[in-house]
Amino acid sequence: MIRTVEAVIDEQGNVHLLEHIRLPAARRALVTILEDEPITHAHETALLSERALAEDWNRPEEDAAWSYLQPAP
Repeated sequence: MIRTVEAVIDEQGNVHLLEHIRLPAARRALVTILEDEPITHAHETALLSERALAEDWNRPEEDAAWSYLQPAP
């Protein structure tokens, strides 16, 4: 079984899991140390900017510029 669980490592190197897990026995683990605090979910940022970008995307000039990607009828 391979499972990914988010954790925080304190300054002394102690690993604190951010969710409770149960295992049938002791298991080996790999730890990847990330740079900073978690980034907000990328999809949230995309959803927040969608309305502003739609003003540019939904213009006839944009449709014409990208029309070559559409299949021929």
